[in-house]
Amino acid sequence: MIPLKSRLSHFPNPRADKNIPYPSEFKSILNLQDAQQTFDEISQWPGYEATQLHELKGISQQMAVAKVWYKDEAPRFGLGSFKALGGAYAVFVQLKRIIKEKTGEEATIQDLIERRFAEHVASVVVTCATDGNHGRSVAWGAQLFGCQCVIYIHRDVSVGREKAIESYESIVVRVKGTYDDSVRQAAKDAKEHARIVVSDTSYAGYMEIPKYVALGYTVMLKEIVDQLDGQVPTHVFMQGGVGGLASAVCGYLWQYWGEQRPRMIIVEPEAANCLQQSARANSPVAVEGDLETLMAGLACGEVSLVAWDILNAGIDDFVTLDENSVAPCMRLLANGKFGDAKIVAGESAVAGLGAAIGFAQSPEQAKALGLDADSRILLIGTEGATDPELYQSLLAGTA
Repeated sequence: MIPLKSRLSHFPNPRADKNIPYPSEFKSILNLQDAQQTFDEISQWPGYEATQLHELKGISQQMAVAKVWYKDEAPRFGLGSFKALGGAYAVFVQLKRIIKEKTGEEATIQDLIERRFAEHVASVVVTCATDGNHGRSVAWGAQLFGCQCVIYIHRDVSVGREKAIESYESIVVRVKGTYDDSVRQAAKDAKEHARIVVSDTSYAGYMEIPKYVALGYTVMLKEIVDQLDGQVPTHVFMQGGVGGLASAVCGYLWQYWGEQRPRMIIVEPEAANCLQQSARANSPVAVEGDLETLMAGLACGEVSLVAWDILNAGIDDFVTLDENSVAPCMRLLANGKFGDAKIVAGESAVAGLGAAIGFAQSPEQAKALGLDADSRILLIGTEGATDPELYQSLLAGTA
């Protein structure tokens, strides 16, 4: 038996119905045709390689389910997380738009890397707020494509993540408040200094660019579908945050598999459960307070508005996970205890695993999610050791 006792809260979404086709009005947010175009572009980037989909046979046996798959995003473009796909792609799209407006030409990835339009790109400044991984992606994209970058971090972002962002020649500004405070500061300063906000969260008056961030994430989903080779999961556990990843996963798989789509389950920290609270209220709710959690990438108090409609209609279950489950899940993957591959998974990457194990170990909770011996579970391993020092301390039990 897996030595893990997770404290979980569960809200089943009464509005979700897998028999309802993907609504046509959601296709302006995310559709399979745009996702294919995004894959065609990102797969041409230098260093592109599909990340591995591990089958965790040992863990699945311990959980008494048929299969557990873990999509390992740690190697993605050398940035350590799935966020590498989103922020950098949105930077690419914005620079292509500017070049088209100024020259009438459609720029390619090669044009930008070779600085063919440097006179139009070099003065552009992109910016965003981040818990670490998204900002790193935006900074990397800015460096790769030749524009400038200013990234805002909040008080709880580690020094290790701050230095990682700075390594891509970005200016980093630390804000005293929470993630949501840093979002507001980045937007305010962007307006004052004529910068382009490339955020993974959307808010009133800012809805378009986050769609491209989410489209970047769909590259990972196309890879998953290809790697599954005709197998369809029964359950997908995905991390919450502002909802951008979850909306991409839900929207893509809902369209791709239709009525066969898996049960969609969002997992959030107890102290930062804006998606679960919003689902309970049937309307976006902001979570106040410090939002303190080990799962730093999920320390978000406000829902991304562009993601909300898909989440509210398509997510079957909203779950929270306690902090004490984080380090044990990281160790479980790192040690390959039950004969599975040894996987480097950061704090935010294991939320889905912790929740899946917790539900499987309780007959009552397993029944609530429809987990049984025939269940096939997909987990999204969103990051590796994006803060190596913290990662090692959590494995050692000293953090």
